[in-house]
Amino acid sequence: MNRILCYLEYMTPGLAAGALAWLLFRLRRGRTGGGPRSWAMLLFWMYSGGMAVITLAPEPWWVNFALGGSREPYFDLSGLAYRVSLIPFSQPDTLFNLIGNIVMFLPFGFFAALLWRGFGWKRALALGLGITCGIECWQLFVGRYFDIDDIILNTLGVLCGYLLWKLLAKLAPGFMKRFQVWEI
Repeated sequence: MNRILCYLEYMTPGLAAGALAWLLFRLRRGRTGGGPRSWAMLLFWMYSGGMAVITLAPEPWWVNFALGGSREPYFDLSGLAYRVSLIPFSQPDTLFNLIGNIVMFLPFGFFAALLWRGFGWKRALALGLGITCGIECWQLFVGRYFDIDDIILNTLGVLCGYLLWKLLAKLAPGFMKRFQVWEI
């Protein structure tokens, strides 16, 4: 549980940035009212901001900076041969890591299907692959690891999020349609 709380703490600046971006976007468009879709969109922006901070930064620099430490450099390609794993499931992983990589990306598939009509499993697969390949490639430049397992598990997480939405849409179709506005 402490590990999950640490991740949430690391996500905090991204959550705040996502909420601010959502608010500025709404104000720019002249929207002040809310509804189910608006609140779901806020959660999606916040989660996306939090995930960007956790996956794209080399370390939780704001925590290290507050403690008076030094930041790891960006664009660090040293030790590249040791930081790339291209053989699926060849590295020993904990159950927490395996399940965490799936659960961490559930909201992307769920919110995309919830908020936009026409979002099917093929788009969920493309979204999952696109997001996770982008993250893994970026991590090479910030001194982190590229792991094919992350791509597989994160994409599976996006697909599971889509399937969760599909299940809820069958159980409560009227409620779920309140969130959708346009097709993508």
